[in-house]
Amino acid sequence: MRTRPFFSDDELRAMYPAGRADARARRHARRWAGVFALGLMPRRWVTLEVTGRRSGRLVRFPLGMADWNGEWYLVSMLGEQCNWVQNVRASEGRAVLWHRHPLACRLVDVPVCERPPIIRRYLQKVPGARPHVPVDRHVPDAEFQAISAQYPVFRVVPAQEARRVPDVTPPVQTGQKGCST
Repeated sequence: MRTRPFFSDDELRAMYPAGRADARARRHARRWAGVFALGLMPRRWVTLEVTGRRSGRLVRFPLGMADWNGEWYLVSMLGEQCNWVQNVRASEGRAVLWHRHPLACRLVDVPVCERPPIIRRYLQKVPGARPHVPVDRHVPDAEFQAISAQYPVFRVVPAQEARRVPDVTPPVQTGQKGCST
């Protein structure tokens, strides 16, 4: 038996007019951030803690992660203008993920040509994001390639491994599947 979701797709979209959370969405986000940080949900549900780009204070966002090829990724369901994306970029990727315990990490921008399978996996595992992304998780890869530039994806690199990650994302090599030259 299938249960009715808490909110319809239309209600979820309405809570993010112009890609920004309204008061109701912010209230829900604060609650879920607390639940996710306590580790009461499966591992993919985390609370991102990052320094606010304007306020300089720590801000928290509840997020679902996508697992792909043995790595964890954060995907912005609201695109480039999302607050957490801008804060992560302003902090040069330095952040903390909470899930029962804090994990200091670096969030590394994934090149556009590598995003499609990660976005698909994200939509498979994070149902609340589906109303915000204009493709169905069952469509051909070409449709994900068409939208991948609009949806930032960040690879989660734990702090002890982050020292080995270069400060600048290396240029995409030609000949990669799905990458244009």
